[in-house]
Amino acid sequence: MNHDPASEPRVVYEGKYQRMVVRGTWEYSERTHAGGLAAIIIAVTPDDEVLFVEQFRVPLQARTIEMPAGLVGDITAGESIEASAIRELEEETGWTADHADVLMIGPTSSGASSEKIAFVRATGLRRVGEGGGDDSEDITVHHVPRNRAAAWLVEKMGQGFELDAKLWAGLWMIEHHLDGRPR
Repeated sequence: MNHDPASEPRVVYEGKYQRMVVRGTWEYSERTHAGGLAAIIIAVTPDDEVLFVEQFRVPLQARTIEMPAGLVGDITAGESIEASAIRELEEETGWTADHADVLMIGPTSSGASSEKIAFVRATGLRRVGEGGGDDSEDITVHHVPRNRAAAWLVEKMGQGFELDAKLWAGLWMIEHHLDGRPR
């Protein structure tokens, strides 16, 4: 197998949002927007409810449960991770935040994509609208008591929803600092 990182990448398809690349024996996707970065927003309301979103995802042909998320800089070039996260939180859930803190950045699927995701903690939440996404999205917002969030997710899985695996990392980050200390 050719794992030579110096081998030249070859774009075999490019669309509006994604491109497919072949480098040696590897095939993977890249985001076409600057940075190739998305943000997942960990948000707990003043009533101690975790915000989740439900939407139909075409690649899975199924409804999914996720934490609010979106592409960084897809609307405004050079937009910070924090500003993108707050914008996406408001668009998808109808909640805004006074502060957003990047907790960590890592790959979403290191064997299939160059995309990275930033886990962002949103604090100082206040409701400013209904949410539901933009005109191209059909998002249902769920407010789940924090102490029931894990059980609720298991119930949703049992009902046939696809669950983004990053949900479990996000729930852990609600309760812990990255060094494992409880919050």
